[in-house]
Amino acid sequence: MPKPRFAVLGAGSIGCHLGGHLVAAGYDVAFVGRPGAMGVLRERGLTLSTSVRPPVHLTPDRLVLATGPEAAAGADYVLVTVKSAGTEAAAQDLAPHLAPGAVVVSFQNGLHNPATLRAALPGHTVLAGMVPYNVVQSEPGTVHQGMPGRLMTEPDDMLFAAFREAGLAIEVRTDMSEVQHAKLLLNLNNAINALSGLPLRDQLGQRAYRRCLALCQREALAAYRAAGVAPARLGPTAPAVTPYVLGLPDALFRRVAAASLRIDAHARSSMWEDLQRGRRTEIDSLQGEIVALATAHGRGAPANERLLTLVHEAESAPRTWTGPQLYAELRAAR
Repeated sequence: MPKPRFAVLGAGSIGCHLGGHLVAAGYDVAFVGRPGAMGVLRERGLTLSTSVRPPVHLTPDRLVLATGPEAAAGADYVLVTVKSAGTEAAAQDLAPHLAPGAVVVSFQNGLHNPATLRAALPGHTVLAGMVPYNVVQSEPGTVHQGMPGRLMTEPDDMLFAAFREAGLAIEVRTDMSEVQHAKLLLNLNNAINALSGLPLRDQLGQRAYRRCLALCQREALAAYRAAGVAPARLGPTAPAVTPYVLGLPDALFRRVAAASLRIDAHARSSMWEDLQRGRRTEIDSLQGEIVALATAHGRGAPANERLLTLVHEAESAPRTWTGPQLYAELRAAR
């Protein structure tokens, strides 16, 4: 049986990470991304790195690079990794080029991207997926996975087999809505990390920053309860308990949550990377989602709302916050 063909729509850090592993395993993959990013890959190739394995370099001649969605024509699977704000436009651009029977897989942050894709691509199967770990561009043409974790998707045997062959740990889930709500709780740290200016391990090692995250998660959990949402348990700690663990003193946190700090020194949030590159962030699909959900159910989410404002301000005028400064700012908003 021939191997399925893939296309990656939105070939940034996550898209290059997923697509690059598939190419290394012998799959045909078309990368669709920004002209500047594709130009770097055309010149340098793509390097996949982690802290636990030697890097894998794919020379430019092994990469199919494009800037338009027509490159997805003929793909059996299209992996969508654009930022949430661009999902609807990307789907509309993709629709004329999708092969009959092509499966679209959303590996995006946020809660609503699979539904947006389904509405724009009737007649095509759209699967929800989730990337639990951090991937950033450590240098031009190199994408670095900074922590371990398993991808999660809705069931599809051929997709599962391809990812496993490519060395991508993957788990099939039938509760992806609950998984996405749980991932959003974790992603609320993206803004805190971006404003800290620190690597993730250093930021999470400081109690004041963790207390900022705990404030955001408590507001999110209250909004979830009001909406009747029960987030999935993705790690050793139940979502309802996590804010309490985050607030522990540093020495005790290191003992209780050692797995949470299994992050290499290079790992940072994608939002930090966006601010560094002067790009629009996904804050509206993270803290903004919590504010909207809380408002819809007659509740407030002042810490999340304040972070939403601070990140939007940082998009045009970057500022670094210490943990005590940021925690005081969020506390004052309550």
